[in-house]
Order: sequence, then structure tokens, then C-alpha cells
Amino acid sequence: MPIFEYKCKICDNKFEELVSGDAQDIKCPQCQSTQVEKLISLFASSDASSGSGFSSSRSSCGSGFS
Repeated sequence: MPIFEYKCKICDNKFEELVSGDAQDIKCPQCQSTQVEKLISLFASSDASSGSGFSSSRSSCGSGFS
């Protein structure tokens, strides 16, 4: 089951919810509102701080790039 990130339209709380394949009413854990929107989440990478999805470490295999 995938985990989705949501934002409550009432209290602006951001939260994650484990969602099964069938349709569910997602409620904000803070105010219990069902007025939530699904956010577009970024995929995790080995170097999340670079923002590019690729590791910023350099290889010393002699590829000619520095």
C-alpha cells in the first residue's frame, strides 16, 4: 500500500496517510476534516540534499570528468 502526502484545506496541516487500493475518506488527524488535497511528493534518493536525485559524490574511475 502506498503512502501519500496530504494537506488539510481547513487547518493547513500536512500529513502522510497509508492508502489501500479501494477509495477511502481521508481525514486530517489534527482537525478531522475530510477537506484534504493530495500533494505531489518527491521520490527519495540517496542524496536528498542535492535536489537532483543523483549523488553529488565524484568517482575517481578516470572517466575524464571532474
